[in-house]
Amino acid sequence: MAGLEVNLNLKAKQQNTYDAIVVGSGVSGGWAAKELCEKGLKVLMLDRGWDLKHGNYETAFKHPWETKYRGRITDKQRQSHPFLSRDYPYNEHNEKYWFNDEDAPYTETKRFDWYRPNIVGGKSIMWGRQSYRLSEMDLEANAKEGVGIDWPIRYKDLAPWYDYVETFAGISGQKEGLPQLPDGQFLPPMEMNCLEKHVAAKIKENFKGRIMTIGRVANLTQSINGRGACQYRNLCSRGCSYGAYFSTQSATLPAAMKTGNLTVRPLSIVNSVIYDDKTQKATGVKVIDVDSKEMIEFYAKIIFLNGSTMGTSFVMLNSISERFPNGLGNDSDQLGRNLMDHHFRCGASGKFDGFQDQYYFGRRANGIYIPRFRNIGKNDREYIRGFGYQGGASRTGWQRGIAEMGVGKDFKESLLEPGDWTFGMTGFGECLPYQENRVTLNKEKLDKWGQPTLTIDCEFKENEAKMRKDMMNDAAEMLEAAGLKDVKTYDNGSYPGMAIHEMGTARMGKDSKTSVLNSFNQVWSVKNVFVTDGACMTSAGCQNPSLTYMALTARACDFAVKELKKGNI
Repeated sequence: MAGLEVNLNLKAKQQNTYDAIVVGSGVSGGWAAKELCEKGLKVLMLDRGWDLKHGNYETAFKHPWETKYRGRITDKQRQSHPFLSRDYPYNEHNEKYWFNDEDAPYTETKRFDWYRPNIVGGKSIMWGRQSYRLSEMDLEANAKEGVGIDWPIRYKDLAPWYDYVETFAGISGQKEGLPQLPDGQFLPPMEMNCLEKHVAAKIKENFKGRIMTIGRVANLTQSINGRGACQYRNLCSRGCSYGAYFSTQSATLPAAMKTGNLTVRPLSIVNSVIYDDKTQKATGVKVIDVDSKEMIEFYAKIIFLNGSTMGTSFVMLNSISERFPNGLGNDSDQLGRNLMDHHFRCGASGKFDGFQDQYYFGRRANGIYIPRFRNIGKNDREYIRGFGYQGGASRTGWQRGIAEMGVGKDFKESLLEPGDWTFGMTGFGECLPYQENRVTLNKEKLDKWGQPTLTIDCEFKENEAKMRKDMMNDAAEMLEAAGLKDVKTYDNGSYPGMAIHEMGTARMGKDSKTSVLNSFNQVWSVKNVFVTDGACMTSAGCQNPSLTYMALTARACDFAVKELKKGNI
């Protein structure tokens, strides 16, 4: 009987063994699966969420009157989702896509808004799709200013991989020739409307070094790879059956599945990485089945952690062994530290009297972008780094009459015509990497599956506060110079997590004593584990980061497979 038991265990292990395991299926996880599968590896993709199939987006084609609460959430949902319900991403149209806070609560030492998806595809279904490259200026800023640690790579290392992922993903945009915002491989740009063109011309005329361009966005303006062009519906966060924006379901997952090398296992919570002291390598991962709560082990030669910044941090911190008592690869004590997010929700808006005879086509799923112009070349402000703006112009609709006391035919007919033009711009500012901004394991508060949860201690500091003054005032002066009236600045407050650009916690670096990953996103002390989601970031820039995650992932996969074939991992 003893021999029989051994054979059964070996068979079970063999069935659960793959060449590579990818943890997470979002923007970076999807890319990891695609690249590894296309390079001939048998890949297991694990995700804690349910299996949302491409095209099965229940609310994608519903009219407003076909949803019970017109997009709003109920008091009951607010109670069961105390963190998610703080802001707009969680709504009636996509509420099934998000994780239930009650199942895995987290602890805030200081306020942090953590948006967790609960679907295969992760946030690639709900993301904002703005896609910008980091520049040489961003990658060398830490070293030049003595902040944090130096990136182990420079722009030349990423440039060919930006080209590669942009070509596949489909990024529409306009080339501008700016060193702080490198140009890419773009599909034809979406068009700015008349007021946006007017404001762009006035900014160029009145402010040296400032330009306004159309957003660089992962929405197709031409059909590619069997995916349809954007229909200008602006309902992207519900899911797009046309495949008109880049998501795991529309782009990387079909490519990976086409190879015949991918196995997707949804409803699988990755609990920890299994480490072998003898080989000094990871041998696999422990997984909790969401429904049965059974613990299952899967094995592979290489492991890519792409569970998003916080998810990856949890897995690594929870991967305790004799060699790593404080978390997998945590020799530097940097695991969980240097948590960053962009700060935003401040800027300016105003009204414009002209263009009363003009309107715009459809609902463009994109806005304008004003690249960073502060502290270019030299630091001349009270703060370091900088910010960019997103926003746009539109005309008010019938809702402008809600607060009015009007009645009758004339009032009704007045609301059949578009209202005044308005323009708003919101700044997105860089957050510095502060070592004390961190996540830690909370072994006192357990989740639904008996696992520790996370405690988050993160805040914006003085540098970010000083930057916000310019983010408001610079916006106002540009709008005023463009002839807008009733220009008002605003600062609605910004807490870490709100921008949903969380990053850091397992940073790349040149020295294993001060970082978790090397220049190829490889864990210094566990050579067959790679981290290519937001956790790997060494600084934040002020640009939306997802495009950089894609490029880093494709680059790391190329390196990992070459090293695997050489027998180095």
